[in-house]
Amino acid sequence: MSKITIVQYGCGKMSVYTMRYALEKGVKIVGAFDIDESKFGKDISEIMGQKKKLGVKIQDAKSFDAFLKKNKPDVAIVTTMSLISDVEDALAVCAQNGVNAITTCEEAFYPQNSNPTIFAKIDKVAKEKGCTICGCGYQDVFWGNLITVLAGATHNITKIKGRSSYNVEDYGIALARAHGAGLTVQQFEKDVASADNISPSAREKLIKSGQFLPSYMWNVNGWLCSQLGLTVKSQTQKCVPEIAKSKIHSDTLKMDIKKGDCTGMSAVVTTTTKEGIVLETECVGKVYDKTEFDSNEWTIYGEPDTTVVINRPSTVELTCASCINRIPEVINAPSGYVTTEKFVANNYKVKTLDKYLK
Repeated sequence: MSKITIVQYGCGKMSVYTMRYALEKGVKIVGAFDIDESKFGKDISEIMGQKKKLGVKIQDAKSFDAFLKKNKPDVAIVTTMSLISDVEDALAVCAQNGVNAITTCEEAFYPQNSNPTIFAKIDKVAKEKGCTICGCGYQDVFWGNLITVLAGATHNITKIKGRSSYNVEDYGIALARAHGAGLTVQQFEKDVASADNISPSAREKLIKSGQFLPSYMWNVNGWLCSQLGLTVKSQTQKCVPEIAKSKIHSDTLKMDIKKGDCTGMSAVVTTTTKEGIVLETECVGKVYDKTEFDSNEWTIYGEPDTTVVINRPSTVELTCASCINRIPEVINAPSGYVTTEKFVANNYKVKTLDKYLK
């Protein structure tokens, strides 16, 4: 069987790992695209920090559509922004050209509960053109499959509580800004927190209109409920600022965050279900000080209670590896926008990825 061919869309921090991991799993990279003019014409080896030229030069994202029409790679890897509205165009181009796509966009993990309009639009085209679109990354394993596997060892569940933290410095300027990093508390309340100080009916209108801004756990709770067979009754989210205890520098924002200003935010999503199980999940994304580190802690309450704690996970690398390991499932999946709770649990691929194709 010939090698799987991929194209990389977005040549920033995440692509350093997605491209290397793909190559090391026996995948052939046939194209790379970005919107940054300073990267045009560079060999992808420069982005990856490798001395040996790989013969693939970064092209203007404007030529992405024409490239897919001509070359028809097996999969496009989209590693750019965090909201489905920001990656819609790239995913739509993939769908229209019948090219499978997988994205690290956090909302794309389960967008049907936050932006059903875009989800349905892409799903329709992907089904018509015979390709699969999905979102994947760190949450696929550490906020998703890890939890549902533990649930499988539990007799009775009353509540699932999760908390995860990550350094926004690792994911680029768009994500840092989306978390309110660098804002004053007053700016945060106006620009970020105010969006959630609304009634359930007002939130539903925003969701239907495609204007809702979900925290990462909003989509994770939807994914978990789908995987566990739970029926959502209500879901709310609240965003609160994380405050700098002293001046801290952000390389990503290229600024010093003053003491008392926002380093990021904590977002808590609470979901009630008809089955009586409550999900309370929190993600903390901020610019870290020197004492802080990534962590992931989840507790399943019931019979019995179970807690799992993972400190200092390599979140960026785990995100990228999760995405690359999903490539065979994406190719094998039915057409449409398929979220990963419909797949088998993400597992380690000891062989080259083409060996897992049906």
